[in-house]
Amino acid sequence: MKTITLIFGAAYGMLSVILGAFGAHALKKILSVERLESFETGVRYQMYAAFFLLIVGYILKFDTSSQKWISIFMIAGTMLFSFSIYFLSLQDYLGANLKFLGPITPLGGLFMILSWGMLILYFAKNRI
Repeated sequence: MKTITLIFGAAYGMLSVILGAFGAHALKKILSVERLESFETGVRYQMYAAFFLLIVGYILKFDTSSQKWISIFMIAGTMLFSFSIYFLSLQDYLGANLKFLGPITPLGGLFMILSWGMLILYFAKNRI
């Protein structure tokens, strides 16, 4: 799980830089200000998750199921949160009705919050 966590952390970081540059240059010309701001929110939270995963990948030993769930919730939550925002931001450009993704965004956010909460409990329990 340690390797998976570190790989996702690095991949999320790389992808957020790519998507951030893509948004700042290519999407600026085709998206409304509101849609572009939403897209940038997805990029920002994906980068936060990348740092989170890289840090916990080095801190945690992943020898308990709760430590594994810290990583799983952040990986899945970021995917649901950020990627649903990306698709919702691009739906007009893509010519697709992707409004069904709307409820997925807060679910992803909830998973991310659970991950942070579990990390707090880990620190409190282990007094690091």
